Order: sequence, then C-alpha cells, then structure tokens
Amino acid sequence: MSDIIDFRTRPPALSFLDARIYTRPDIRNRFTKQIGYEPAPSAEQKSMDLYFQEANAAGIVYGVCVGRNTTLLGAVSNADVAAIAKDYPNRFCPVGSIESPTIRGMLQQYQEIRDLGMTVLNLEPGVWAQPLYADDRLLYPLYERCEADGTVLLLMTGGNAGPDISYTDPQHIDRVLADFPALQVVATHGNWPHVQEIIHIAFRRPNLWLSPDMYLNEALPGLDEYLAAAKGFLQDRFLFGTAYPMAPMVEYCQWFTGLPIAAPIMDKILYQNAARLLQLQPATGN
Repeated sequence: MSDIIDFRTRPPALSFLDARIYTRPDIRNRFTKQIGYEPAPSAEQKSMDLYFQEANAAGIVYGVCVGRNTTLLGAVSNADVAAIAKDYPNRFCPVGSIESPTIRGMLQQYQEIRDLGMTVLNLEPGVWAQPLYADDRLLYPLYERCEADGTVLLLMTGGNAGPDISYTDPQHIDRVLADFPALQVVATHGNWPHVQEIIHIAFRRPNLWLSPDMYLNEALPGLDEYLAAAKGFLQDRFLFGTAYPMAPMVEYCQWFTGLPIAAPIMDKILYQNAARLLQLQPATGN
C-alpha cells in the first residue's frame, strides 16, 4: 500500500489549540461521532507525540497543515503554521489563510504568507465576519495573484461553509474556475452535500481537484458518486484527507484503504495526486 499524504490536517500545536476544533471539543466530537468514529486520543489530550504515533500507525507520511483565519470558526497564526512545518521537517506542507474586508488587506496578508514561504492558500470566505460567496468580485484580485504566482488555492465551499446552505452552492466555485482557468483549486470537503453537481463541474473544469475528506463516509450520502468519479475520470485529481481532528487518522485510513478501489488508483488518491499538485519529490518505494 502507498504512503499517504493527508490533504487536510490541523495538528494540536501552537495556535491551532486556540481554534474552535480544540477549544470546543463538544462540537468537534459531535461531528466525529456523527460520521461513526470516536475522538482521536491525540485530539482529546492535545498531544503532538500521540499525533505522530497515530499518523505513523495510519501510514500518513505527510500532512497538509491547513491554517484558518476566520471570525466565526477561529484563527490560527500563519507564522505558527510555518513554524510547525519548520519544527517537524518533511512532515507538513504549511497552508496559510487570510480574512480581510478589503482588497488591500487581502493582498497584504497574501504577500505575508508568500514571504513565509507558503505556496498554498486556504480560503473560507463564507465564515468571515462579513461572509462572502466564493465568486464575490471582492476576491478576484486575490485570485489573479494566486493564478499568476502558481499558488494552489483551497476553497471551503462544502460542509459548514457559511451561515446558510447557499454558501455550498457549487455555482459559485464554478464561476471562479471558469474565470481563472490556470488557477489550481481544491474543493475542500468535496463541496458536500452537492456531490453530483461538483462532480459535473470537475468533469468540465480541469483545474478543479476534489478532497471530500471526512464527508466521504458510509454514514453520509454521496459515497457511491464520489467513488465512481475517483475510480473514473477524476482519478488524477482526487485527494485523500482525514480533516483531523474531525476524523481519527488510524480508523479513517483503515476504512478508506479497504474501499474497492484498484491499487494503482488508490496509490494516486493516497499519495501521487497530492505530491504532483504540491510538487513534492516521490516517496521512496512509491
């Protein structure tokens, strides 16, 4: 079995511990139990030692450490995200995040992220103080910079993406993909619950990557549709993620690797696709 790149993880370190995923374990654990798992011991104990024990047991060799800067869900210092990647060499890809009500503020924060050496940006505009849809024109100068710089963009347009379900409407991300065809966009949470619609968009927009993470689950609708796309036309743009600490690494990886997916395609989903998108060197033995 391939080594695994976890495309969405938030380890229990530094200011991640100030975000709601750690300050409100009652809310986090409700989601975890709704998708059929018990909370990870590392999350409950806020232990990096346990985190790496669980990651190693799961076969996860690299994690995309997704920062968050939102008024509604909490904030993580971009400097802290960069520091985690520096403190644990070759274990994390640091992903910066921004929130600003102005174009100038967005671009300034974006440049700060680039100055920290980050080449991946996470945007969650639906949970900003002033929620925005993904295709709000206020965001377009930022998208232009990302496209020009080759920055990979993670867009949270699924799951708990805004104050109401309209923020998960896939028409918004579709417009961004059309207007910025060279921008590589990852739909985090797989744009769930609009599974068939986002798969259709991925069929027509070659710059869209899907990472359903915790929403690819037997407890939730959409599993069969995601798997059909992953085994078919989308096998080169489908990404594996746990959304840790929302899903425990060991149990989720055990379940996922037991799915009826041919080994060459499974290797793409677990490692090769993410490595190509992030321009990583192949792992030994892959």
